[in-house]
Amino acid sequence: MNFEHLRALAAVIDEGTFEAAADRLHISPSAVSQRIKALEKSAGQVVVRRAVPCTATDAGSALLRLARQVQLLEAEAREALGSGSSAVTATPVAVNADSLATWFLAVFEDAAGWADTTLDLHVEDQDHSSRLLRQGDVLGAVTSDPAPVNGCRAVRLGAMRYVPAAAPGLRERFTGAAGVDWEAMPVLHFNTKDDLQRGFLASRNVSGSPPMHTVPSSEAFVAAVRAGLGWGMVPELQVGSDFDDGRLVLLDARAHHDVVLYWQSWTLQSERLDRLTEAVRRASRRLRS
Repeated sequence: MNFEHLRALAAVIDEGTFEAAADRLHISPSAVSQRIKALEKSAGQVVVRRAVPCTATDAGSALLRLARQVQLLEAEAREALGSGSSAVTATPVAVNADSLATWFLAVFEDAAGWADTTLDLHVEDQDHSSRLLRQGDVLGAVTSDPAPVNGCRAVRLGAMRYVPAAAPGLRERFTGAAGVDWEAMPVLHFNTKDDLQRGFLASRNVSGSPPMHTVPSSEAFVAAVRAGLGWGMVPELQVGSDFDDGRLVLLDARAHHDVVLYWQSWTLQSERLDRLTEAVRRASRRLRS
């Protein structure tokens, strides 16, 4: 398979259109189209869905993984051969929003010294981030899936603990002689993939549907809990001194939920990938063992 054809595939998927891919590769859109058609002829299958944005088919996802691996290994081979200055390669990584807002920030301190690498972060729920590995969109992912994706290795990082928290005033408003009225007290959730609050309510046999606010930002989610908009399962790493200062109250000390996280990355002999893996492992020391 022609390397230039694989580069064209990666550019089309990353940029979303043939025209934008052409600008990135400094060639004409027709040349991009010809390379994709040649790749499809070689594979015997359609590899790109012509839509806006363009997406990879199942066959295209397999080739996209190959394209990214080739780009990474080619850059390292050129560096080893001393052929000019070190090529800068993009490093696509999937990470869940709560990790990105807390412990993963330490990875940036290491990456700031990598002159040959740029980070391309994809924010995805930890229960779904391994899908991006399968599709070839990323070369590494923080995920809750312990089973390695085909062609990848998995390393346990630790557990991220979530605790049920609320503003003191909110709890008081919805607490009576029988305790907290879970069916009436407003609740927050991050997005449709967030089932932490539903799991908490199910453990209390709450059959009703309390008012629910959607706040799809880790920082804003905690801010909304502090403001009394609703209660939610918040990362222990984001709480800080809020419980000690009285800004938040713990609704149930026994009802914490631990999400075990793993780092999955391609099984490649790559110095850059190994370096990234070590940075992620060092940063994850803030997680519970």
